[in-house]
Amino acid sequence: MANAELQLIPARRGRAARLRKGQSIKIINTHGQQVVDTWCFHADDPREFLSMEHLRPTIERIFPRAGDRLVTNRRRPILTFLEDSSLGVHDTLIAACDSYRYGLLGCTEYHDNCTDNLFAAMQMIGLTPPECPSPLNLWMNIPVVEDGRTLWGEPVSKPGDHVILRAELDCVVVMSACPQDILPINGRNRQPTEAHYQILD
Repeated sequence: MANAELQLIPARRGRAARLRKGQSIKIINTHGQQVVDTWCFHADDPREFLSMEHLRPTIERIFPRAGDRLVTNRRRPILTFLEDSSLGVHDTLIAACDSYRYGLLGCTEYHDNCTDNLFAAMQMIGLTPPECPSPLNLWMNIPVVEDGRTLWGEPVSKPGDHVILRAELDCVVVMSACPQDILPINGRNRQPTEAHYQILD
């Protein structure tokens, strides 16, 4: 696979990329502490999309790893998780942050959020998603303890960690460098940073 130009996902913002079947995308955690909310939509019918609630029973785990085929809400593969240089700690449980979430966290003014980033990123390439599905939260650390509670863990990823996802259908991948700066999901400094991606042929 030949590396294409490195593309920026600005801190607190989102970007979308079109992939043809057989192409791959390399998503890079540039500084090592950044969660990247990730979605994937069928290029011809965005009502079909990568679905966390359909993925979990398919892989029988709460987060994917290299070799897994990631399925849509119609239960067919849209991406294959080819490679993961990190410890493999990702999240499929937590919904994308939104204005309502930040209101519950005490914000009284607008706060950047992954839901709005999804819509803005797709609009940049002339598309509108039918909804905001629950994302694959790359590098988000949500420990589940024995009594069933979930915790807000700090990332265990390191600078330069990456994943590679291969398109099994013509699709659109959307990524948001999560703007969460109240909880420590982007590290104890709570400082969102940029990430990067490359399209690989």
